[in-house]
Amino acid sequence: MSSPSSPARGRPARLDRARTLQTALALLNQSGLDALTMRRLADAMDVRAGALYRYFATKQDLLTAMAERMMEGVAESAAAMADGDWSERLAALARAQRTALLAHRDGARVFAGTHSTGASTLGFADAFVGVLREAGFSDGDAARALYTVANYTVGHTLEEQAALQPGDGAPEGAGLLRGAVTAGTYPHLSATLPTLTSTDFASLFEFGLDLLVEGLRGRHAPSAVK
Repeated sequence: MSSPSSPARGRPARLDRARTLQTALALLNQSGLDALTMRRLADAMDVRAGALYRYFATKQDLLTAMAERMMEGVAESAAAMADGDWSERLAALARAQRTALLAHRDGARVFAGTHSTGASTLGFADAFVGVLREAGFSDGDAARALYTVANYTVGHTLEEQAALQPGDGAPEGAGLLRGAVTAGTYPHLSATLPTLTSTDFASLFEFGLDLLVEGLRGRHAPSAVK
């Protein structure tokens, strides 16, 4: 007699960890994080909701595993994109993380709410810290830079994805900002409104990333640049 997660002999298995993650990410991309529930995931896999807890004790465990899956190959892709000095390698890591999160609807929201200690996430962090340590930065500065750049990347991507939800046109927030500024007396905001309401998020990201890199460069001159 078969169980919901162990069908009869000769039939393909309906439930395993890898397929559960794959289905969860598909549902995320289809409907977003708010619509992703354990019950809906179970329905999509044609199993009882309780069967999912064999692999994920809570929804938070599932989200953490999804975040880890998103980070697969990020460090490796960054290494392939840049082989220059420490600043180029650091920037490549940040860009690769942003790209990975953008590949999934609400990817930044999922990642921001988790604390994955999987091989992909830790491998990314190790590569980032290693770039700075090898360049001569202190251990403490390298670790603090990891938090600073990663938090910037995730935060920027979270706002980017919130502004451009699937199916939307121009970001609603940009329209509201434009209307409020033009209706009031804000000369400095009015002068910079084209940039403030821009949807060129890649350029905005690069500007902030450049500020962080230059700040690191100015804060500490490495004793040895590799």
